[in-house]
Formats: sequence, C-alpha cells, structure tokens
Amino acid sequence: MGLFARLLKKSEPHQEITKTSSETLDDNESEMKWKAVPAYIEASEEEYQLVSLIATAIAAGDQPKSQFVVKKVMQRNPEAKLVSIIASSLAAGLNEKSQFVIRRINKN
Repeated sequence: MGLFARLLKKSEPHQEITKTSSETLDDNESEMKWKAVPAYIEASEEEYQLVSLIATAIAAGDQPKSQFVVKKVMQRNPEAKLVSIIASSLAAGLNEKSQFVIRRINKN
C-alpha cells in the first residue's frame, strides 16, 4: 500500500526562487565588461579599390563586357590575428603538430 500511496500522492507545488536585484546587477556588469573583438574589420579606401579591381579582373576572365559590383571588402583584424597567434602558440606547448581553431576573442 505504501508504494501506491507514494505514486498517487499529489506533490506540493514548487516555489520559484527569484534573483535579487543585486545579483542581476552583478550579472549585467560582468556581461558588460567584456567586448567582442571582431575577426574582420572594414578595409581602407586604397585597399578597397585595389581588391575590387583585382577581384573583378579575375572574375571577368575572358568576358571583358561583364560587370561586377563589390559590396563590402573586409580585412583581418590585426589585434585578433596577434592574439590568436599568441594563444595558439602557448596552447601548443611542446606539441608542434597540434592545430587550434580560435572561435571568439573577447577583451576587457
């Protein structure tokens, strides 16, 4: 009888515990401190013209009358590149044949 009583017994409703305002402020502050470092940044005007000229020349090939529009030219962020090289070098340690993928870089 004890088995059926436990199975069929109605359980008491659970009380939800809410965070206090100070805990939510601490969470928001910790999230606000870190900023994402973009992997790519906008290219300068000189680089934009050079890259678009080369890209359209390659894409045109044997079709000189074709037209292309280059919408956006991006380049690697030097800060992100440096950080990823340093981090992967430190992580590799003595195993030189290891490979790493840097997915995201944040700075404080």
